[in-house]
Amino acid sequence: MDLYFSPLACSLATRIAFYEAGYDARYVQVDNKLKRVEDGSEFFAINPLGQVPVLRTDDGTLLYENVAILPYVADHFPAAKLAPIGGFERARLQQWLGFISTELHKAVFVPMLDKEASDEVKRYAREHVPLRMGALQAHLASREWLLDRFSVADIYLGVVLNWARYCDIDLSQWPAVLGFFKRFSARPAAARGFEEELGLYRAELARQNG
Repeated sequence: MDLYFSPLACSLATRIAFYEAGYDARYVQVDNKLKRVEDGSEFFAINPLGQVPVLRTDDGTLLYENVAILPYVADHFPAAKLAPIGGFERARLQQWLGFISTELHKAVFVPMLDKEASDEVKRYAREHVPLRMGALQAHLASREWLLDRFSVADIYLGVVLNWARYCDIDLSQWPAVLGFFKRFSARPAAARGFEEELGLYRAELARQNG
């Protein structure tokens, strides 16, 4: 399978999921600014919205959106046990994937990281941080992971929480959330993913500024 990604973007979650599963995917870097694939072709031809991640399956089918790609990867590698197979816990997985995608990723971090967003928009997004982090704090105060065991929801959350440092959000205000992020970051697959993509991100910045 091919993963279209941009360094340190939300596509990192799928990379880490592959590492957790021990799968050697093919990684195709996308310039998020120019919307170009590493071979120079237009990324809009792959995804009309120009957004990563995009997963190309072995039969050539394209799949978009973290809330679809991460469960697909988990189901494709059942031995890794990255998602409940069914029942209420599966519904809980979808609940947390939806929360991370809509309440954190899109509602908070996208506007705060957008260089073109106005100060008013950034202020509005920041005002939503305490309620959402408070909900995470309450949930994680007595548990290690979002579900009864580690899952792709934890991977997505860990990748999104990594952006807090770039938004001047101090996670120590929510000790259970910070503890979760430290546990996640210490996992070998997560540590490998963060290290590799940080290097790619720095190289991309150097090219853009060169």
